[in-house]
Amino acid sequence: MNSIIIDDEFPSREELKFFIEKFSSIKILGEFESPIEALAFLDKVKVDVVFLDINMPNIDGMTLGKIISNKSKEIKIVFITAHKQYAVEAFELEAFDYILKPYSKERIVNLLKKLESFDGKGVIGDILSVWKGEKIVILKCENICYCEAVEGHTIVHTSEDEYVVNSSLSQLYKKLEEGQFYRTHRAFIVNMRKIEEITPWFNNTFMLRLTGIDKEIPVSRNNISEFKHLMGI
Repeated sequence: MNSIIIDDEFPSREELKFFIEKFSSIKILGEFESPIEALAFLDKVKVDVVFLDINMPNIDGMTLGKIISNKSKEIKIVFITAHKQYAVEAFELEAFDYILKPYSKERIVNLLKKLESFDGKGVIGDILSVWKGEKIVILKCENICYCEAVEGHTIVHTSEDEYVVNSSLSQLYKKLEEGQFYRTHRAFIVNMRKIEEITPWFNNTFMLRLTGIDKEIPVSRNNISEFKHLMGI
């Protein structure tokens, strides 16, 4: 996994480099105090992770993050900043993480472990790596009932528990097996094999009841025709 650091403060770059080099196998391909120079580098070199400060000259980090995200959705953006007020905007940008300075050793090491665990797609065959507290849990995709987007986070639900995934619902949907999982709504993905009951709802939509789940899952009006076709209704 290759990374770059973009931060106009030398001490901050040095501290982050120390933790990356000591506690992970992530390679640092470059460090930049100039956002413009960083963009020029990204035009030439493929990276997996960008560690990004927010308060910088010429281009602020949030604007830079949007530019990088538009270049490639595959690049994981980690904001490391002293400014907590941009957290919501960062998650709307689907940033991988948002860390406040000064950060603890535990916080940064946990981040690095998460990045390494999600190197690649995060899915190996029918296995999905997810987080539960401080541990990585390996889930069989067949045990997933549904996934949902909640306040900037993606939650994976089984009949027994729920887990946080460090990717957007759209990114997760691309990872899951086509045919088995379907995005019924902008905020929900369901395991088609877990559908137990389909109830007609208003505006010609449906509510779904899944095996082992009390919560009903909506099918949006925009997806109703495709859903009917998939279910042979």
